[in-house]
Amino acid sequence: MIKKTLYFGNPAYLSLRNKQLVIRLPEVESGNMPDEMKREAITTVPIEDIGVVVLDNKQITITQGLVAALLQNTTALITCDDRRMPTGLFLPLQGNTVQNERFRSQLEASQPLRKQLWQQTVRAKIENQAAVLRLYTVKSVARMYTMADNVKSGDSDNFEAQAAVYYWKNVFTDIPTFIRDQNGEPPNNLLNYGYAILRAVVARALVSSGLLPVYGIHHHNRYNPYCLADDIMEPYRPYVDMQVLNIMQQYEEIPENLPKEIKRDLLSIPVVDTMIGGKKRPLMIAVSETTASLAKCFAGELRKISYPTINTGNR
Repeated sequence: MIKKTLYFGNPAYLSLRNKQLVIRLPEVESGNMPDEMKREAITTVPIEDIGVVVLDNKQITITQGLVAALLQNTTALITCDDRRMPTGLFLPLQGNTVQNERFRSQLEASQPLRKQLWQQTVRAKIENQAAVLRLYTVKSVARMYTMADNVKSGDSDNFEAQAAVYYWKNVFTDIPTFIRDQNGEPPNNLLNYGYAILRAVVARALVSSGLLPVYGIHHHNRYNPYCLADDIMEPYRPYVDMQVLNIMQQYEEIPENLPKEIKRDLLSIPVVDTMIGGKKRPLMIAVSETTASLAKCFAGELRKISYPTINTGNR
């Protein structure tokens, strides 16, 4: 089942009633109107239908009961900062019935296994980046496919970084001087926002699969609580990049403070189509397949992570 992504950019009262998220608007609650009209202005959404919630206004009030219900449903709850960019992520402590067993398998995974899993991840990422270049530019991608084919265990030759240099240099054809920098000029803000949504989707799926998002197969920053999410999202980043490229085709200029129309397009990332295992799946479903396969790799039941591919035909 595809879970909904809910975005709240205006003041709102959010609460829980009968396993439903209840949305009330302050202007309605405080207005001088009949109680019946106030009741009709209330919107409800079943908790079980929600996958991601984005809180993007300082005047949103949310009850503890609703937060607990969302987390119990393994919903990713995102908060935004003063610039209205995603800054915080809430996830449940438990999301799988055999979590202890899967924690143990993950923590006890051998270094050779982790290196092999990272090799698969980097290869999938580079191939998808090459596919984006083929779809949106006329740049040669032969070198990128060669790098993908030659990624060794643990990516000892650091082909991920080499491919990234070529990719970011060429992906935005109208911005030849583009530098990928979280604090850089647009469209970096589009990428930041999209990756934050993707990260939440991946972290949520990892928890649902009974894995620790903090314990990565490659990323090991002591200050990063989502190292594994950052690992597993790598092959999915090009899907965000495509969404950003599509947005840029619609707007002559991208403002630093993203309007709601652009955010709406980025919030559709969880439902963009992907190809995984030879089948078309919404990204959120594909990510769940990826994390489930990763859990099986840690348990010794599989040897390969299931990642999506961006199809462009023959190389």
